[in-house]
Amino acid sequence: MKFFLLRSAALAAGVAALGLTGCETTGTSSGGNYNVVAYKPHNPDAVKVKVSIANQAVYVMEGEKPLMVAATNVGIPAKPTPKGSFRVTGKIPKKRSGSYGFWVNGNTIIPGTSGTAKGGHYVGYPMAYWVEFSPAYGFHQGFVWPVPRTHGCLRLHQNVAPKFYALVKVGTPVSIAESQPEDQTIGKNLRRPTDYNDPDPPSALLISDRAFTPPPGPLLQ
Repeated sequence: MKFFLLRSAALAAGVAALGLTGCETTGTSSGGNYNVVAYKPHNPDAVKVKVSIANQAVYVMEGEKPLMVAATNVGIPAKPTPKGSFRVTGKIPKKRSGSYGFWVNGNTIIPGTSGTAKGGHYVGYPMAYWVEFSPAYGFHQGFVWPVPRTHGCLRLHQNVAPKFYALVKVGTPVSIAESQPEDQTIGKNLRRPTDYNDPDPPSALLISDRAFTPPPGPLLQ
């Protein structure tokens, strides 16, 4: 899967040893003060998603009307986010990585990969609000850096990912290009998260359902 680059040195070493090529990453946004408004569509069938690689922006549109505009994090040059025309093929609100995460034995939690048993049972790293648009590529919650940082997936801030998940459905068109016309209008002065360098939440939180807690209040206006 296409996650972000790793914060934990121990986990990074384990992933590197396997030579994984997908969304291998850790980092779950702690919240911060980054928030965007998301509007409920009049016609859900008319919703489309446009992603600008250069501007690291996602535009959720209903016709010409923007429903949500937010920063996203795209793939590094060696592991780029795929470009082209896609459709949402699946949604999983509480998805976990099958490749890396934690080995849990009582109160002991050790970062590791699924293929290297460290005692106890394996719990995958949370990839909340997963929206797949191509096999093993998707949007999901995570730290949104101001520079390309993922292995191909599109990361959305913790306060944004649940709203994006609510706006799209299986079959929603997704257009990913180097740039989009909206970059010069609604995306020109896009505000971006500033909490991308925060430390990961405690491991005990990451292995629990609390890792999938949505932000308070209604998601769509």
